[in-house]
Amino acid sequence: MPGPRPDPLDPLRNAIVQQVRAAFNQGKVPETRDPPSDDALFAKDSPIRMVHADVMGMMIGGIRGLFLQMLHPAALQGVLDYSNFREDAQGRFHRTAQFISVTTFGHRDRAHEAIARVNQIHRKITGTLPDGTPYSAGDPRTLAWVHIAEASSFLQGYLRHARPDMPRAEQDEYYAQMAVIGRALHADPVPTSVAEAEAIMREFRQELTTSKEAREIAQFVLAIRPQGFPAALQQAIAAEAVMLLPPFARSMLGLHRPGLTALPARATTRALGRTLRWAMRQ
Repeated sequence: MPGPRPDPLDPLRNAIVQQVRAAFNQGKVPETRDPPSDDALFAKDSPIRMVHADVMGMMIGGIRGLFLQMLHPAALQGVLDYSNFREDAQGRFHRTAQFISVTTFGHRDRAHEAIARVNQIHRKITGTLPDGTPYSAGDPRTLAWVHIAEASSFLQGYLRHARPDMPRAEQDEYYAQMAVIGRALHADPVPTSVAEAEAIMREFRQELTTSKEAREIAQFVLAIRPQGFPAALQQAIAAEAVMLLPPFARSMLGLHRPGLTALPARATTRALGRTLRWAMRQ
């Protein structure tokens, strides 16, 4: 019997997917791509895989998470002392995306290898804060802030752009699944539910600080124009990330809640989000 007839829209789907992959790979389309593993850390169609498969939500959440991370003195100092973020911002985003992809969708052996590499890097990142306090990227509490900044941001991006009616039980499961990665990276505490995430965020407020350097990085991120990525789209994504920040974070970073410009930004990102989900058959 003849096989199923090819979908005439497949070439368009493939072209869109290739463009997205190029944007995440510094303008280069990878020749090969590992398919999601049936032996990953998390089951197919589980909340973490649904959230992390949504490209638009992850792009917006990634920027929001970075903004939040810069409010923690140790996390910020580690970037200032050890990162070439200003020279290779797209590379940093690419490496973060690769880590999330491998630990969420890759074979569990590859996921554990990626986590081990990150732990090894963290052990080497140590220094002193401006007030003389020593810091380490491997400090469990610093890692806890980085973890919750990312987890809450990815989920918020998904809720806003893909599935605003996601049941609370699935949101709780998302945090519980993210906690598997957080604990493997030695973060403590890590939330396993929405309620715990909200409580930990409130607890951290007294440890967060504003600074000239954090505000400068925020402005730098807003001005990034990745190779192979439309400038207007990047501006819309950044505007949505700012919109999703808690008011205290916007204030500390010197950012302003988008006014009328938020409407076209949201329309742009929502429309592209639908297109990407169509192209990726989600």
